[in-house]
Amino acid sequence: MYKIDTPSSEQDFTEYFAFRWKMLREPWKFPEGSEKDEYEQVSQHRMMRNPDGDVIAVGRVHMNSAEEAQVRHIAVEKAYQGKGLAKMLVASLEAVARAEGAIRIVTNSTQASIPLFTSMGFKAQKGAPKELGEQQRQQMVKKLTDPSSILLHPKWCKLLQSTWHDTIPISEQMGIKLHQYTGRTLETRASLNKNINLHGTMFAGSIFSLATLTGWGMIFLQLKEKGLDGEIVLGDGNIHYHKPITMQPRALCNIESLAGKLEPLDKNKKCQIKLNVAILDGDSAVAEFSGVFWILPKTE
Repeated sequence: MYKIDTPSSEQDFTEYFAFRWKMLREPWKFPEGSEKDEYEQVSQHRMMRNPDGDVIAVGRVHMNSAEEAQVRHIAVEKAYQGKGLAKMLVASLEAVARAEGAIRIVTNSTQASIPLFTSMGFKAQKGAPKELGEQQRQQMVKKLTDPSSILLHPKWCKLLQSTWHDTIPISEQMGIKLHQYTGRTLETRASLNKNINLHGTMFAGSIFSLATLTGWGMIFLQLKEKGLDGEIVLGDGNIHYHKPITMQPRALCNIESLAGKLEPLDKNKKCQIKLNVAILDGDSAVAEFSGVFWILPKTE
C-alpha cells in the first residue's frame, strides 16, 4: 500500500525536486533547477515514497484562475509504473482543485500520458506549447462538479456570487465562493493558498472577511426569499479565533442564528438583523463570528 504525502520539510522538497528533475528534465539534458517554475510557491505538491523511503512519484496542482486548476509534473519511477500510482496522484490533486473551488481542471499532456488522463475523464481540447523543447503536448480539460453541493435557487446564488465579485473585487482574489445553499443553511468556502500567511495558515483578516460575506450573503438570500430589497451594511462584527486554519476554510450560517425582522422594509423602514457564522477548517470548528447588519430601504 502506497501513501500520498505532502512535502513539508526542506529535505522533503529537496528530494521532491531532485526526483522531478531526474524524471522530467534530465532525459532532455536540462540542468538542475530547470524543473522549477514561478508557480512553485502557490502550488500544492504531492509525493509518494516506497517502504525504503525513496521518492517514487510526484505531482503538482496550481490555480490558473479562480475557476481553473492545472495539474503538472506528474512523474512515477519506472519500476513502479503500471501500479496505478499516477491515477492516485491525479485523483489527490483533483481533490485539492475541488477544495479550492475550481470548476475545471486542465493539463498539458504528452502523448504517453494521454491514455492516463483520458481514463480519468479528461478530454483533449487543442495542442499545447512545447515545454523546454520537449515533444508536442495536448491540452486536456475535465469539468469538475461537487456532488455534495446543493444550490437552492441557483439564479439567486449566481447573482450573489457575481454581486460579491462586482462590488467587492477582493472577494474573487480571495477565492471566496458560495458552496451550498439549502434555504436554511448557507456555506461558503475560500482558497487557503490565496489567503496564506508566512506561518502557512490563513490570514485572520481573510477569515473575518469570509465570515462577514457569509452573513451578508445569508441576508441577501433571505431578502430574495421574501421578495424584498434593500442595501445591506455591516453595523458591528466580532470574531473569536480558537485555532488556525491550515486546510479548507469554510463558513456556515444557519437560519436559526438570525434574529430580527425584515418586514419593516415593506414600510420603507430600515431593519436590523443579528446573526452568527461558524468558521471551520475542514470539519473542525476554529472560530465564531457574530454580526449586526442593517438593511436600508433602497432609494429610487
